[in-house]
Amino acid sequence: MFNRYTILRFFKRILKETGKTSWILFKIMIPISIAVKIIQELNLLPYVGKILAPLMNLVGLPGETGLIWASALIVNIYGGILTYLSLVSSSGLSLSSAQLTVLLTMILVAHTFPVELQIARKAGIKMIVMFLLRFVMALALGGLIFHIYRFFNLFQDTAPIPQIVPQKNTTLLQWGLGELQNYATILFFIFSLLLILELLKVTHIIGYINRLLYPVLKVLGIGKEVVPIAVVGLTLGISYGGAIIIKEANEGKASRRDVFYALILMGLCHSMIEDTLLMIAMGGKISGVLFARIIFALFISWTIVQLTKNFSDKRFKRWFLVK
Repeated sequence: MFNRYTILRFFKRILKETGKTSWILFKIMIPISIAVKIIQELNLLPYVGKILAPLMNLVGLPGETGLIWASALIVNIYGGILTYLSLVSSSGLSLSSAQLTVLLTMILVAHTFPVELQIARKAGIKMIVMFLLRFVMALALGGLIFHIYRFFNLFQDTAPIPQIVPQKNTTLLQWGLGELQNYATILFFIFSLLLILELLKVTHIIGYINRLLYPVLKVLGIGKEVVPIAVVGLTLGISYGGAIIIKEANEGKASRRDVFYALILMGLCHSMIEDTLLMIAMGGKISGVLFARIIFALFISWTIVQLTKNFSDKRFKRWFLVK
C-alpha cells in the first residue's frame, strides 16, 4: 500500500542512489574531459590523425579522414563531426555517400575512448581488450561495408553537406559551461534510469523484458542477468549509461563472463537511437550505420562467446578481466 511517507522514502532512496552512481561516473569523466581539452588546445590531434591515415586508406577513405576519426576517438562523436565539417569547408574534402557511411559507421563503433574504456575497466574489463576489440572491429566493419558498396556500386554519389551543424565552443568559459550542461544532462538521465529500473522491478515488468530479450542473448550465449546492462548500453550508450553499467556489474548479480560478453556487444553497437539518427542526418546510409552494425555486432559477440566459453575461470580472468 503506497502512502505519502512511502513515496517520499522511495524518491529519497532514488536521489541518494543517483548521487552515488553519478559520482562514480563523474570521477571518470571530469579529469578525462580536462585532459582531452588540453590535448585539443595543444593541437595534438593532427599527429594522431597522421598515424591513422594509412589505416583509413585500407577501408577506401582518404588519409585526411584519419584526423576525423582521431577526433571522435579521443574527444567524442561530435568532435569527429565538427572536424569533418571543418575539413569540408577548409580543404575541400569530398566523400561519396558510401565513403561517408563507412567513416560514420567506424565512428559509431569506436569513439570517446578515454571515457568509455575507463567505464569498461570500472566494470571489470581490461582496457586493452576493449580498445583492441572496438578499434580493430571498427576497421573490419568499415572495410566490409566499403567492399560491399563498391561491389554492388552503391551510393557512389557525392555525399551532401548538412545545412544544420553543431556549434563549436570557442572559449574556455563556453567549454566549461558546455561541460556543466553535459553533467547536468547525465545526472538527469541517471536519475530517470534508476527510477525506471526500480519501477520496472516493483511492477515486475523487468521480468517480461528479461523473457523478451533472453532468447536473443541465449543464442549469443549470454546470461539473462545482464539484460538491464544490455538495455541501457544498447539504447542510451555507454557514456550516458556508464554509471548504471558499473553499478549493475559490481553488484555481482551476473557472472563476470556475462558482464564481459554484454560489454562486448554494447561496445560494438550502442546508443542505437540517438547516435544512429545523428549519423543519418549527417548523410550516412541506414544500411551501414544501423543494419550492418547490428548484424556485425551480433556475429562478433557470438563468435567471441563460442571461442571463449570453454576457457577455465582462471584463464578467462587472466586474459580479459581486471584483477
